Amino acid sequence: MTTKQRVLFLCSHNSARSQMAEGLLRALGGGSYQVDSAGTEQTSVRSEAITAMAELEIDISQHRSKSLDPFVAERFDLVITVCDDANEACPIFPNAEQRWHWSIDDPSKVTGSDGERLEAFRRARDELKERIETEIIHAPL
Repeated sequence: MTTKQRVLFLCSHNSARSQMAEGLLRALGGGSYQVDSAGTEQTSVRSEAITAMAELEIDISQHRSKSLDPFVAERFDLVITVCDDANEACPIFPNAEQRWHWSIDDPSKVTGSDGERLEAFRRARDELKERIETEIIHAPL
């Protein structure tokens, strides 16, 4: 029996990018990964992130925002920061075999119409999906 790879996605608020990354790897990883996400600050999951993921038939509507504090002492094969603020706040992560940084633009900072804001979440989702498929799933840890 093979052990699932443990992956943690970190972002500043655990409201969009890290939540979408968690949902994507869980859905695309074929059960090979134990995936969590957390933030340097606990907030709530953005409705636009839920909508963007639903377009791929991935339901993150039951996800909740989590602080990184409970995860600090846990062992992970891979910890990925998906925003520059989290990368600066967590320059090292104890008990992580590997630590990566993906600088994904913050879709929650986009202003404009509902459609323009949703498009920003789609772009972030699609970039995360591409990186997860190429850098994690098709190039195993």
